[in-house]
Amino acid sequence: MAPIQIMSVVGSAVPASLREQGLLACWYLLRNGEAISGPLTTRTCAETLASQLADASFTA
Repeated sequence: MAPIQIMSVVGSAVPASLREQGLLACWYLLRNGEAISGPLTTRTCAETLASQLADASFTA
């Protein structure tokens, strides 16, 4: 399975709902270049979720 990457976005790339809360940056999890999470409000949240997803075993 492809590794999970963390991408940060800043400024106008941050969703309006988060900018309205005063956030100027947010993070997404990516796999194979595609977002697998919505915007996360902290890098720590992104790292925690990435770790949980990487450790989870998926069955089809």
